[in-house]
Amino acid sequence: MGRLASDIGGTFTDLVHFDEATGALAVAKALTTPRDLTQGVIDTIRLARIDPAQVGFFVHGGTTVINAITERKGAKTALITTAGFRDVLEIARGNRPDLYNLRFEKERPFVPRKHRFEVSERIDAQGRVLEPLRLEDLAAVIERCRAEGIEAIAIQFLHSYAAPEHEAACAAYLRDKLPDVAVTASHEITREWREYERANTAVLNAYVQPIVQRYFVRLEAALSEAGLRCPFSAMQSNGGTTSFEWAKAQPITLLESGPAAGVNGAALVGELCGEPNVIYLDIGGTTAKCSTIEGGQPKVTTDYRLERSRERFGYPVRVPVVDIVEIGAGGGSIAWFDASGALRVGPVSAGAEPGPACYGRGGEQPTVTDAKLIAGVLNPGYFADGQFDIDLTRARRAMQTIADGLKIGIEAAAVAVIRVVDANMINALKLVSIQRGHDPREFLFIVGGGGGGMHAAPLGRELGVKEIVIPLYPGLFSAWGMLVTEPRRDFVRTALHRAEELTIEQIRILFNDLEGQAESYFRGSDLGPSDGLGLDCRIDMRYLGQEHSVTVPVALEGASVAAILRDFHAAHERTYTFRLADTPVEFVTFRLTATARVPRPELKPLSADGRSAEAAAKGTRTVDFGEEGRHEARVLERALLPPDYLGEGPLIVEEPSSTTLVHPGQRLRVDALGFLRISEA
Repeated sequence: MGRLASDIGGTFTDLVHFDEATGALAVAKALTTPRDLTQGVIDTIRLARIDPAQVGFFVHGGTTVINAITERKGAKTALITTAGFRDVLEIARGNRPDLYNLRFEKERPFVPRKHRFEVSERIDAQGRVLEPLRLEDLAAVIERCRAEGIEAIAIQFLHSYAAPEHEAACAAYLRDKLPDVAVTASHEITREWREYERANTAVLNAYVQPIVQRYFVRLEAALSEAGLRCPFSAMQSNGGTTSFEWAKAQPITLLESGPAAGVNGAALVGELCGEPNVIYLDIGGTTAKCSTIEGGQPKVTTDYRLERSRERFGYPVRVPVVDIVEIGAGGGSIAWFDASGALRVGPVSAGAEPGPACYGRGGEQPTVTDAKLIAGVLNPGYFADGQFDIDLTRARRAMQTIADGLKIGIEAAAVAVIRVVDANMINALKLVSIQRGHDPREFLFIVGGGGGGMHAAPLGRELGVKEIVIPLYPGLFSAWGMLVTEPRRDFVRTALHRAEELTIEQIRILFNDLEGQAESYFRGSDLGPSDGLGLDCRIDMRYLGQEHSVTVPVALEGASVAAILRDFHAAHERTYTFRLADTPVEFVTFRLTATARVPRPELKPLSADGRSAEAAAKGTRTVDFGEEGRHEARVLERALLPPDYLGEGPLIVEEPSSTTLVHPGQRLRVDALGFLRISEA
């Protein structure tokens, strides 16, 4: 049997298939089909010539959720909350991303005030009922929702993280009276405190739920029609997989599903390279995503803010998300001039339809892909495995607008576009590395995505990383990362306690309850463990009077409150450079991560059979390296490069899913697993 992974990006849909019997990998890449995303998935299955009857596992990731939110194409949503708290989405937080920006404006809520309703009920922070829930208040709300054509409802009551009974009763009542409306109760998404963040998370889940439900129904039907009869799973933002049924109920957990898979893949590549500290970058057709991995573990956070920038606070999402910085910079990013005449690249993308001008599918604006073609990096007849030729004439025609604006030649304009997009990516990479106190010289730089190999060399050089690694199948790396991903779910419970009032037995009881939920979840899932669950316990802690907390790993066996406190003081000092040993400590939120151990593809050493430097040589091509000038670069076919190959730049390494550029003054080495490793000569 085989394991199949499918990843939908803004420009291409990728597929990776792993044959468990032979260890062989099959890959395919097709243009994304925005009008019916399922078609792109089926196209890749056809291109890879996969026998559907031999597929025993299917995992899927994509951009359905984040696109619906960023493009504001979600369902018409209402919010029901505790009487007196109707405006929590409007009030939001008082802090600003830029203290001195006097023109700062708060984010506009996804639910307008006329669709925010109150009901009488009240629970305190200890979970005690202060005022019973008045279900009769919902009669008028239901009538308004019907009259307004509401498609989804979010419920968020005060302190429901401590006692969700009122929310559960309200949700059951609404689902009975409004069976065609998607209903989300905040406690079903997260049991972590902070009222505004929980409300916004519940609203966004409701906002995308009808769209995701319809999409997964279509995808299930298309896969079944294609002959797949295996369990279907979805990639989550926390770096794990879950069932389609769970994903349809909790779609907000799929927010960064594709990028999270890539981070998982990068962690494994780092492990295989003997490097636990990794800076990961994925450059696709629409966006560039980057993250850091420390000690072999991707960082997962619940302090995620969608559309966050230096000017915007963003929309908080209180679900576990792999810590990723994402910018609008990819192969399809459009070059343009702002009002002051400065050259910009992105965030608007040409996407798959019409795509870059060189695709010849109706696009007329200049993009990064057009610039790379003009600079000589791309082979017009070997793009996307030769599925279609890209047109240099169309690329030059589109780039003429940039050349005219800068009053330079077309070739120089293409280089200018590349330099601007590289600068955007460097800023993002510094945000996840240098600005967080990391020294890039201590990190391996792993780069994936269809556009990653073309930008990796100059970016790694500027960061000063240890070494640049281009893994196998870089253009399908997120899909490959899904195959090495395990089913996972995070269980969270805020339970505020002073350290002196808490015993280790009480801590064990809290974690035992979370563990029971984990076992129940996996027991009812067809993605359950083959040999038990992996459990990871952590506690958010803080000094009394602090706003933010530090997360401390906890090994319950042989643990004591005193030992946990020692670990907290040390973790706080590492994070903030100081400790307050005489200050009382609060235990805030208890976190349990449960993962199911399942078979994962194993990379085998690269065979030297049929591979040689002579066989890999494809000739030369003139490439414009910008500041380093124009050079005649040797062109190599990656599939024919032998292990331990050594070469001096300038080089171009071509493969069906990507092109890797090695600059003058850099050295290329192919390691035993077939990874391309670039370092300074």
